[in-house]
Amino acid sequence: MKKLKRSARLVEMTQYLLARPHTVIPLTTFAERYGAAKSSISEDLAIIKEVFEEGGSGELLTLAGAAGGVKWIPKVSREHALHFAEKLCSELEQPDRILPGGYLYMSDLLGEPSLMNEAGKIFATAFGGMDIDVVMTVETKGIPLAYATGAQLNLPVVLVRRDHQATEGSAVSINYVSGSHKSLHTMTLSRRAMREHSRVLIVDDFMKAGGTVQGMIDLLAEFNATVAGVGVLVESGAVDSEERLLTDYVSLAKLTAVDAKSRQISVKPGNYFDL
Repeated sequence: MKKLKRSARLVEMTQYLLARPHTVIPLTTFAERYGAAKSSISEDLAIIKEVFEEGGSGELLTLAGAAGGVKWIPKVSREHALHFAEKLCSELEQPDRILPGGYLYMSDLLGEPSLMNEAGKIFATAFGGMDIDVVMTVETKGIPLAYATGAQLNLPVVLVRRDHQATEGSAVSINYVSGSHKSLHTMTLSRRAMREHSRVLIVDDFMKAGGTVQGMIDLLAEFNATVAGVGVLVESGAVDSEERLLTDYVSLAKLTAVDAKSRQISVKPGNYFDL
């Protein structure tokens, strides 16, 4: 790369960092990339660090030692996260989202990249300090959210399937009971998808009683894996505490009521804001 003016270098360095969250970047990488002295690079990084932290978008960690450098940690302020949750609640309360049977239509929101990216940043803030190897979700609606979260944490995504596919190779399958409908379902995970003893962040779009998430937890036991955390975009509040199979999770929104007759929906910010 040709030598840049300092203003251009600051912009390019910022973009470089934003594209590589949770990645240690040695100072020599920048020094060689821009043909600049390490002292100049350090001054540039100090400016970027100040802007990041004042803007509340995250922090730039400096790591000392021979293997040191800098690491960009995306974070979302509580105020920004609450603004996102309130916007999400407003979107979910639209009367035309009510489907037959009292279900709520969410696919358009799950397919909105900007919305999922924001949710991913909040989950990255909630779980960023934990030792995590992979992000897991079950097909299909939770996939955009899982990839958005994985991108912010710089982690691979593992997909649990409802039915075994020949292209997945050898797999582990389990039966699980839906917590809300008490019906029996199957989920499967390829043996090649994840190493044993991995630490896993489970992400899902919607949780009622927690049967699907509990199924993933049981499946992870077959890999001797550890659940590092559980994040759900929307949880249902229409479940008695004794019926809920899961208590340790983070939600961004809570569906408290759906009245199909009056076509009224009530949603409030989730338990992330109770922490």
